[in-house]
Amino acid sequence: MEIVKTIEQVRKVVSEAGMASREIGLVPTMGALHEGHFSLIKAAKKQCDFVAVSIFVNPTQFGPGEDLAKYPRPFDADVKACKELGVDIIFAPSDKEMYPEKNITWVNVEKLSEPLCGKSRPGHFRGVATVCAKLFNIVQPDVAFFGQKDAQQAVIIQRMVADLNMPMEIVVCPTVRQIDGLAMSSRNKYLNDKERKDAALLYAALQEAEMLIGAGVRKSSELVREMEKILKISKQIKVEYISIVNAQTLDEIDEVKGKVLIAIAAKLGSARLIDNIMLDVE
Repeated sequence: MEIVKTIEQVRKVVSEAGMASREIGLVPTMGALHEGHFSLIKAAKKQCDFVAVSIFVNPTQFGPGEDLAKYPRPFDADVKACKELGVDIIFAPSDKEMYPEKNITWVNVEKLSEPLCGKSRPGHFRGVATVCAKLFNIVQPDVAFFGQKDAQQAVIIQRMVADLNMPMEIVVCPTVRQIDGLAMSSRNKYLNDKERKDAALLYAALQEAEMLIGAGVRKSSELVREMEKILKISKQIKVEYISIVNAQTLDEIDEVKGKVLIAIAAKLGSARLIDNIMLDVE
């Protein structure tokens, strides 16, 4: 496994792999790797001949007052995990390597960036789309792998790739959860013991919605109301949103029908957590 820090180096290594007719897979990450990331790497290893993992805490997707400075950066542990999983190359650029000058060119996926997390994190998805476009241009993968936990991000990246005719495939892998249902996230490390216990209520609320839909409930307002009851069990959970949207357009829906995304964002102490489920409702 190689670790490279420059665009020139990663292009050279990946180009040589491509010339050998190897299918290139990319797993873009901000490091602090966990079982969710490992599942993406395993999917990439299964589908592709050559797997690249990027580790880059992208400053352009953090807003003022967000956790850029304290975001976990256990680089040595990440390298060890990647090596054990059979990754071929880690691309770990510096901020200066990715943004040598103040950025004035941005990728903005309109409409899809506005609802859900876009309401409270203006500019976040512009930063995400831009850095992904840069990584795709640098590595030129055949396939890139993302997690369903970041559902809005996945929808945005899929649309960007389609709209800009990028010759690659986006694979979205299932959310990996801990035993009590909490979605794996690098930000789970911010939770204390009490917050960690209460964090499982996010998935419990999503399960409640799924159960109610299975029982025939179709009104979004009723589903949201029942989900709120579960989240209110904890006085520590500060709900940012509970939204039921069309899974492709991310438009709010009054009646649950077809492919829908049920999503939650909430603050628990210093951690902002997100979770969701995707359902195909007849």
